[in-house]
Amino acid sequence: MNNQDAIAWTDLHLSPVALDLGFFQLRWYSLAYLAGIFVGYWYLLKLVKQPGSPMARRHADDMVFYAALGIILGGRLGYVLFYNLAWYIQHPADILKLWDGGMSFHGGVIGTTLGILYLSWKEKLPWLRMHDYVACCVPFGLFFGRIANFVNHELWGAPAGSGVPWAIRFPEVIAGLTVLGPPRHPTQLYEAILEGAVLFAILAWMFWKTQARYEPGKLVGAFIFFYGCFRFGIEFVREPDAQLVEFARATHLHMGQWLSLPMILGGLYLMLTAKGRRVRVEPTAGSASVA
Repeated sequence: MNNQDAIAWTDLHLSPVALDLGFFQLRWYSLAYLAGIFVGYWYLLKLVKQPGSPMARRHADDMVFYAALGIILGGRLGYVLFYNLAWYIQHPADILKLWDGGMSFHGGVIGTTLGILYLSWKEKLPWLRMHDYVACCVPFGLFFGRIANFVNHELWGAPAGSGVPWAIRFPEVIAGLTVLGPPRHPTQLYEAILEGAVLFAILAWMFWKTQARYEPGKLVGAFIFFYGCFRFGIEFVREPDAQLVEFARATHLHMGQWLSLPMILGGLYLMLTAKGRRVRVEPTAGSASVA
């Protein structure tokens, strides 16, 4: 494929800024996070109405607050620690510049997990089953977030061959000049489809069509297992962060792949052992009962 055959990102007439008032800019990336949180909350309310829910409506309301806090703080600190620690040690004030981008999904998972653990301890709720319900809602945020990455023309893929007619030429800075780079895999869209739409479909089928929600850890195990597998595979055609190119060459895997390996193993363990944790599900106050 030559450069003329590929789709130019600039021809799509996309802008990272959704609303520009001069003194204030609202970016699609920010709206993606808000959409993921609010749509995820709406779906969580549907889930907790089903028999045997581990939490009542009031717990779901609190859960949204702690999850949002965990996503933002965990995602940012995860990016700082896992992806660009050397830079932020020298420029600590830049840690607060969320509008410049730089969020780690794996860090967001850790932050959200800590939020769930705190709420379950505070309210004496089953922490693993709460993870199951929250996990079913996360693909919304992943889908919107990856679409926003595409609009921001960031986290693009490796150069694509002639067999990829949907390759995109993204604006890149080369020798100080912004030019259209070579045709690349639109890995942001790959991730939106797999980590968002496909992962949601898998978890929705398990929740609504099987008894998975009564087997503590099965749904969250499926979430982290399939996410880890999707992310690990896509990284083979995704360009590593500029500051981690040498790391990828030295270890033969991208940072995202190393962080996904424990997710794959942990998710597989949770799924395989879930049946052994099944007990009679007692209704939480304010939720429906189940035998």
